Amino acid sequence: MDLSTFYAVVAGTCFTLVGLWWNVVERRPDWLADPDLRRLVGGVYVSFLLPALMSLFAQIDPSEPLIWRITFVAASGIGAYSTLRLIRVDRHVSTPGLVRRHRWLVAVVYGLVAVLGVVPELAELVGLTPPQAAAFLLVLLVVLAHALTWEFMTQTRKPSSAA
Repeated sequence: MDLSTFYAVVAGTCFTLVGLWWNVVERRPDWLADPDLRRLVGGVYVSFLLPALMSLFAQIDPSEPLIWRITFVAASGIGAYSTLRLIRVDRHVSTPGLVRRHRWLVAVVYGLVAVLGVVPELAELVGLTPPQAAAFLLVLLVVLAHALTWEFMTQTRKPSSAA
């Protein structure tokens, strides 16, 4: 598969997952009533929206790397910031799953994407072109997003009085 097709598939898939998430949230208005749950709900939304946007921008002009580089750096900054804020919210989970206990890894992957956007030559150290390395990191973000979504939907929270 060429990279243009890859990014098109990722963009379409992630935008579809954003739409499906809206349907899930619509059926759970109680999630939006609690500020911490609302933040986690938003975290799931952002975890699919950012890879979708990065993939969409990567397709604008593959011959002009500055477009994807700027977009990936900006989106990674937003993703890392959001992730770090959600780490505090995860303390209210009574038995966090493996991925939620290590949510900081998501921030690390976003950091790697940002570094790659700033210094694309680093991709050559692992034998990849910069867009290939970025694609690999996007796959990691989407896999982590799926795992975090599953854990969010299946974990319980501590009672509000214990928070």
